[in-house]
Amino acid sequence: MSDLSSGSIATTRREFLRSALGAASFAGAAGFGRMAHAKVLNFAPKTIIVTFGGGARDDETFAQEGQVNIPCLMKQLIPQGTFFTQVVNAGILGHYVATTSILTGVYERFDNFIAQPPPNPTLFEYFRKGLRRPANDAWVIAPSNGFQRIGCSSSSAFGPAYGAGVILPKKMLHAAISSHGDAVSGTLLQDNHENPLYSPSLTPEDSDAHLEILESILRLSVVDFVHRAQALDSADELSVFIARRLMENLSPSLLALTLHDMDIAHAGAFSLYVDAIQRADRLCAELWTTIQSMPEYKNRTTLLILPDFGRDADGDPAGNGFQHHRTGGALARTTWLLALGPHLHQNQTVNRRIESIDLVPTVGCLHGFSTPSARGHCIQELV
Repeated sequence: MSDLSSGSIATTRREFLRSALGAASFAGAAGFGRMAHAKVLNFAPKTIIVTFGGGARDDETFAQEGQVNIPCLMKQLIPQGTFFTQVVNAGILGHYVATTSILTGVYERFDNFIAQPPPNPTLFEYFRKGLRRPANDAWVIAPSNGFQRIGCSSSSAFGPAYGAGVILPKKMLHAAISSHGDAVSGTLLQDNHENPLYSPSLTPEDSDAHLEILESILRLSVVDFVHRAQALDSADELSVFIARRLMENLSPSLLALTLHDMDIAHAGAFSLYVDAIQRADRLCAELWTTIQSMPEYKNRTTLLILPDFGRDADGDPAGNGFQHHRTGGALARTTWLLALGPHLHQNQTVNRRIESIDLVPTVGCLHGFSTPSARGHCIQELV
């Protein structure tokens, strides 16, 4: 599969979907309407972005043999939304830098394993400055590996005054169990799988900040939080639990969430990688159900789901198959995007090429703020 182009991957993905969902769901991209637009005009829009950190290949998802791993995407979510078969990431294939690129609209070029703010303004800064939104209206929930700096840039015109709140569930849990003197599964605390030796320490200041968010924002005691974590199977489940608490308590208008369990692939554990894909599939469906059940979110929320990038092809001699994403080949760079929302057509597939950096200007178009430094383009089918 190493000689595949992004266009041929999109065509194959389209055919897989056609066989699974039926030809009626494959209308052209032209003529997208504004379904139920009147329902959202009287409310401020909300956007939730979910990234599959660690990437997932078609072999384990949209290929015929992989569709068994994504039943919620295939049977529940894609029929309700607009699906883009060809999303290309032309940047660095590292999780922190790639996710940052998605959230700045610029292919960032910095060390993936150093916690540093991006030089370009983030989506959250554009949103808060452009619409004069308060600090509690934009949040990021992310794995610990470098992501503590993802909420705002080093741009002199933006920066921390306009950034998002950042919650690192693993660090929050570390702080909680250190305070509570209890224990949880080690998989909930492992910082990352790509470089397991990288494990930044938790300073007393960091610990105090996480415990303050836990009690004042999430409105959970340390004891209750630890007990809840002990009942969960994975860090992604903990992240979605925290997302729900934020939605219940603050109803933020802009929320970004990274599901990162599938990065266990770096350890060479294929079964655990597939388990993580299946879990992410289920959690995305549960999140959409939560959105539809909450008055602050129902009929006014756009949910955007996309991998940060893919993984290497089995036949590429320069890679290690599912385990890594080192080759920069089409399978590692070509992903997909699913968008659900009250103003979007349902059961539609778009086959033209877009890029992962198109997300920032698109959200800007949806909410009505400018994104001047972003290099992507507004995705017209979504606005």
